[in-house]
Amino acid sequence: MLAAGQHLQRSVSGQIAAPGIAAGTAGTALSRRPRPFRRRLRGLQPYLLMAPAALFMLVFFVWPAIQALLIAFQTASGSFTLANFQAMARDTDFGLAFRNTLLLLVIIIPVETTIALAMAVLASSRLRFTNFFLYIWSIPLAVSDLAAGLIWFSFFTSHGYLNSVLQDLHLIRHPGGFLDYDNLAGLVGAIVLAEVWRSISLVMVVIMSGIQAIPAELGEAAEILGASAWRRFRHVTLPLLKPTLQVALILRTTAAFQVFAVVLALTGAALPVLATKSEGWVTDYRNFQMAAAYAVLILLLSSLGTLVYLITLRTPREVFQR
Repeated sequence: MLAAGQHLQRSVSGQIAAPGIAAGTAGTALSRRPRPFRRRLRGLQPYLLMAPAALFMLVFFVWPAIQALLIAFQTASGSFTLANFQAMARDTDFGLAFRNTLLLLVIIIPVETTIALAMAVLASSRLRFTNFFLYIWSIPLAVSDLAAGLIWFSFFTSHGYLNSVLQDLHLIRHPGGFLDYDNLAGLVGAIVLAEVWRSISLVMVVIMSGIQAIPAELGEAAEILGASAWRRFRHVTLPLLKPTLQVALILRTTAAFQVFAVVLALTGAALPVLATKSEGWVTDYRNFQMAAAYAVLILLLSSLGTLVYLITLRTPREVFQR
């Protein structure tokens, strides 16, 4: 009877304790469930993180672009007109500025992209001292447009470093006029060198991020099949870099159409481009309508270049779904 009583007491205690444990577990589970407000906030996190950048773009890029577009089609009194674009086409230096802008674009983009691609491939390899070279190549990222122009101006001016070195080596007797107004090759060469040196690091970083996203197994499989380093780069790396190259070319071409500070620091008014013409109509003549017309032309050319890259370098959707 004593044993039966102890057994009955244990069973009753277990029956009483079981609901308590279940209730405690249910309470813990309920407390661990995310609240509806937190769930909604978690869904809004990406938009909240993008909000500052979107606001910055809206205030400092979208709104000024809309204002420039409106001013380009207005007279000084505010009425609608197309006379600003007609006057721009009849401008004295319009053809020269348009030619110089396209000339710089045709030279800078291929040279810079090719060198940046080689630098990115070298930085992504397993060779020694690649980290050291990567640090050195990243220095121009901290240099502004105007500072880069002034640095290269001190190099190419008649009393600059280049003429001093050439004279010390007795290669020339008199300083060379690399930046003379009638030396088109010297002016274009100086601008190309300054622009490539200033922005090649950005293109290299973009391309290097694309190279690092390519699975290493693809290159290893091609190497096992007997493909040389050049064939692996041409048939494996380069096709998979097409989306990255598209982004790099769009960014760089858009910036090349707007080249301003480097040209102004190196040549002044000796080599007019579209961006310096737009600035000149504001500062010299206070004609905001003509300046806006040049700005709209630069916007149209940049948009056209972007459209060409989007069409010619389009990547099939299946590539991103693998």
